[in-house]
Amino acid sequence: MSRFCEVCGRGPGTGHTVSHSNVKTLRKFQINLQSKKIDGAKTRICTRCIKTANKEK
Repeated sequence: MSRFCEVCGRGPGTGHTVSHSNVKTLRKFQINLQSKKIDGAKTRICTRCIKTANKEK
């Protein structure tokens, strides 16, 4: 399973973990995906899209 939103296509971001000695190590910022039923089909949707969908109702 990929970590992408099925509605907007947003995926993980990248950045650095910075230690006390200022050594930078690559890391990923995963998005907050939730399983929701939309029109009877189960989709993996990010919380940003869930919030937007609730506003449009």
